[in-house]
Amino acid sequence: MEDVIFLHAPSVYDFRKKPIFYGPVSDVIPSSPVFEMYPIGFMTISSHLEAAGFRTRIVNIAVQMLQDPRFDVERRIRRLDAKVFAIDLHWMPHAHGALELAKIVKKHHPDAKVELGGFTSSYFHEELILRPEVDMVMRGDTTEAPTVMLMEALSKGDDLSSVPNLVWKDAGGKVHDNGLTYVAEDLDDILFDYGAMIKNTIRHMDIKGALPWLGWDRLPLTSAFTVRGCSMNCAECGGSHHANGRIACRSRPAWRSPEKLAEDLETIQSYLNTPIFLVGDLRQHSMGYADRFMEEVRERGIDNHVVIELFTPANEDYFRKIDRTFGEWSIEFSPDSHDEKVRHALGKGYDNPSIESTVRAAFGYGCDRFDMFYMTGLPFQDRESALESARASKRLWSLVGKEDRLFIYNAPFAPFVDPGSRAFEDPGRWGYRFFARTLEDHRRLLDSPSWKHVLSYETEWMSRDDIAETSYDAAVELATMEYESGRITKDTLDARTARTEIARGLMHRVDSILKIEDEGERTSRLWENKEEGERLMHSTVCDKSDLSWAAGSIWSNAPRVLSGLLRSMLR
Repeated sequence: MEDVIFLHAPSVYDFRKKPIFYGPVSDVIPSSPVFEMYPIGFMTISSHLEAAGFRTRIVNIAVQMLQDPRFDVERRIRRLDAKVFAIDLHWMPHAHGALELAKIVKKHHPDAKVELGGFTSSYFHEELILRPEVDMVMRGDTTEAPTVMLMEALSKGDDLSSVPNLVWKDAGGKVHDNGLTYVAEDLDDILFDYGAMIKNTIRHMDIKGALPWLGWDRLPLTSAFTVRGCSMNCAECGGSHHANGRIACRSRPAWRSPEKLAEDLETIQSYLNTPIFLVGDLRQHSMGYADRFMEEVRERGIDNHVVIELFTPANEDYFRKIDRTFGEWSIEFSPDSHDEKVRHALGKGYDNPSIESTVRAAFGYGCDRFDMFYMTGLPFQDRESALESARASKRLWSLVGKEDRLFIYNAPFAPFVDPGSRAFEDPGRWGYRFFARTLEDHRRLLDSPSWKHVLSYETEWMSRDDIAETSYDAAVELATMEYESGRITKDTLDARTARTEIARGLMHRVDSILKIEDEGERTSRLWENKEEGERLMHSTVCDKSDLSWAAGSIWSNAPRVLSGLLRSMLR
């Protein structure tokens, strides 16, 4: 028996038995529209529990459902055994799957505790705890220590009222809220240990079940966290300063020290020769912080490919330092729109010339690739503004030349506006109209057969229909700009355009089917389109393979993994 088993659910359960057209909702993230990637908290909380003497296991149910259409979820859950089943409801798109998985766990393990955690769980904790399948909700963004305290109390049979951040039911079903009182001031005590996860996976002989997302074993990507919380206040972001205050009672960001952050990179490198995504702009704390971190990295000899986030434009001096520090490096930057009015409304106050100078400077100092992201469905953005963002890409490509690895993506802001964000809390100010406000509202939307009907919002400038149609139009426009810039062939342009139009046609077909009054006929017609919908799960509005960094599989990393494990045992 395990003390805690961490379970990750698909976005919708059981997506294999539902006629769903996912659309482009996950075209610019590593996972599929099933959202099978679990949060990093699984690894950190598991590491803390293991260090405290508790046995844990991570089981990614969503990945296993994608891997095998015949995978029996109930059988798998029935065979697991734990005192606590911890299910993440961190990202809002899991509002359906996480709750259905909780029901299955409760069905087969009525005496076990079912705990939910994550940002969405924290925001909707009052609604969640009233559900019969939920025993506990752990609130906050740094719950490693509170979870250890919870398990210590459970193992001793103690009352749970002293566990910070916990919302729970007693034996009589009465709800208790202990308050969100544990908010870590820094991240230096958090264990970001990939080695612990590797050991855990080997112990259970279950590599497939522990994969962070489908395909991670072939093209692994790791991450290191500079911060929890944020100093930025982007209107639509559920991780903004405002949202962190609303959800996690966080008044300021909690930083990982430059020394600890460099140590994290060194630990990852000891196990895996994979790209490392640095989460959070290093300059968000200060340039002094960034300088200290890069000095530590140089001393430690980190040679993995490092992916660096920019929240604002950067100058030549910054890229000079980056190039001096890292052998291979990439940039991720999300201006969201070319339109300065739209961007400024979101809280991003920089201008277009500074974006252009950033791109030029990055490639001038050896950037291996630069990913830039635009979105459709933003405040003050109408159809023409969204299309103009795609057209503006041509100018950026002209600045760097067709051989440089500048990748520009344009996707819908989907499926939800993040609860806790300024836009969600004050929709009138940003021109949003919502179709979902409660957790149950969002859960029901996720069960819709078309991505357009899953959208939780429309704006004063674009309806749901407008956002969906413009998303496809922008995809075609962007592909055309890429062709005119000499970056892709005519055959590639034609293939992308055809795929986008097939997806648009399927969306229209589903819209027509939903108007059929007879439920039996409506369901039958939807099922006739399921196979085509599944073929269009990936790369609907962009080529998703562009998002992958060159990396060896975990199997090619086996010698390094073994070496790293031996070193950790000798420490």
